Amino acid sequence: MSAFPLTWLYAPGDRPHVVTKALSSGADVVVVDLEDAVAPDRKAYARAATAELLSGPQPVPVHVRVNALDGPWAAQDVRAVAGLDGVAGLRLPKVTSAQDVAGVAERTALPLFALLESALGIERAYAVAAAHPSLRGIALGESDLRADLGVRDDMGLDWCRSRVVVAARAAGLPPPPQSVHPDIRDLEGLSASCAHGRALGFLGRAAIHPRQLPVIQRAYLPTPAELEQAETIVKAAMTDLGAQALPDGRFVDAAVVAAARRTLSLADRS
Repeated sequence: MSAFPLTWLYAPGDRPHVVTKALSSGADVVVVDLEDAVAPDRKAYARAATAELLSGPQPVPVHVRVNALDGPWAAQDVRAVAGLDGVAGLRLPKVTSAQDVAGVAERTALPLFALLESALGIERAYAVAAAHPSLRGIALGESDLRADLGVRDDMGLDWCRSRVVVAARAAGLPPPPQSVHPDIRDLEGLSASCAHGRALGFLGRAAIHPRQLPVIQRAYLPTPAELEQAETIVKAAMTDLGAQALPDGRFVDAAVVAAARRTLSLADRS
């Protein structure tokens, strides 16, 4: 997997044939969902099917989203999948405190990813992001957050989105991926939403259908113009003259050079 995964494809844990298809979809990370996508009476089956499917190594990194940590199934989920060769990480839904993360970290050495889906989770975003060395990322769960806040207009979530981006970076974590775009037919809307998320500082996005993956990749990969600009900046930095202005008037310092190098790294994904 690239150092900069851009696509995180969810697949329901009680449908192993869908998970198998997801593994060959081209997604950077596949997330097997034991929570929202699985009805209560199928939780045990989903857990067992996931454990069987992920018992060995997989062609791409696979994370498992366990059930809500304060509910009756999360502990069983963690026990069932934490030691499997095919599981590369756990996604923890509805996290509201650093203790939520630390409690899971005590039971597994797997990388953890916290989903902030409530007003309380957003209010404690930095505390969660800095909770434990095993935590490798945070992200929003916008559907639950929207319901908790009573927000109807999409722009009403922008403050929360920025809060999560800032908290992640302040804690030394990668930029978070965007939450899912729920309408799998609305690819034009997905593209526009990705452009907005990129402007806010997100990197990549969760998806719920393979048809969304190319749209997300195009939105987050650098354009030819951005690559040309980045190459010009990095070349200028090699002169070792410190901060300077390019011929077109753009000012270049260490922060600008670091951003340019990240742009080039994104283009070199493998």
